[in-house]
Amino acid sequence: MSGGPDRRPEGVAPVARKAAELRRLELLVTRRLDGMLRGEFLGRQSGPGSEVAGARAYEAGDDSRWIDWNLTARSIAPQIRTTEADRELQTWAVVDRSASMSFGTGEREKSEVAFAAAAAFGFLTARHGNRFGMLVSGGDDVVRFRPTSTRPELLATLSKLYDIPRRTQGSASDTDLAGTLRSLERARPRRGQVIVISDFLDDTEWRAAVARLAIGHQVLCVQVVDPRELVLPAAGMLTLVDTETGRDIHVQSNSSALRERYAAAATQRHDAIGRQIREAGSEHLVLFTNSDWLIEIVRFVAGRKTVRRHASLSLQQRARATRLRSVP
Repeated sequence: MSGGPDRRPEGVAPVARKAAELRRLELLVTRRLDGMLRGEFLGRQSGPGSEVAGARAYEAGDDSRWIDWNLTARSIAPQIRTTEADRELQTWAVVDRSASMSFGTGEREKSEVAFAAAAAFGFLTARHGNRFGMLVSGGDDVVRFRPTSTRPELLATLSKLYDIPRRTQGSASDTDLAGTLRSLERARPRRGQVIVISDFLDDTEWRAAVARLAIGHQVLCVQVVDPRELVLPAAGMLTLVDTETGRDIHVQSNSSALRERYAAAATQRHDAIGRQIREAGSEHLVLFTNSDWLIEIVRFVAGRKTVRRHASLSLQQRARATRLRSVP
């Protein structure tokens, strides 16, 4: 990503680079996913919806809870209420911009991948006129961007996210990931989707906050990982810095025993993060700084679409079987 989301624009050239980057991201997302997502949109939550669309005659296998008794009393046969799916989806993205996100040894920093992921899900959400808002954690204050539903408003929000400077020190106690998730929870957004984009490396109680949000929302946790967080290279004496606390540690990376212990501990931590995310009732997507982040999002969306299609077919088959069993 040219420029990167950590630089403040000063003058015409940086603003032009930022506009070009946003346009490039939009084209990447829309071109790769345009054909894939046609017919994907159903509603903002599972189920038949709550908006009354009409009525029809009751058929064997229909849910009796949807019988319109007033209309049935005026007719000679039982009648079923029909509904339309609630169309407007509200999505909140919680983007972690703490100091640990300002790290990258691949093609980009983790903060740049987080920015690109937020832009991708923003474009996907806004393409149907849905609302997309953001909360940014990891700074001195929680930055809140109100939900928007139009392309110009979304681009303006992403532009402000792009301008947030990279963090080099720990965040305030109430602006860390858990604190930001709690602030979203206190705002009581209507039922929709929550996307949490972070490396999940802090020691806060983010899992409990994700679990509470998952009760009323569809939650997706996007974990951003750099390969050097999992494997330590043999590069001689290294000075490593904890970006959250600023503490330095000197290690001899040529030691194979040290590298093995590092890899084992890093794998254990990575697996624990994934397990906590799934136990909290959230979907889990991993993006690496040295891989094609958009390909991973495409695969995730395609997999989610396949699961939904199979679930829909399964429901139809069960309903058909119920109707057949009801026929004398």
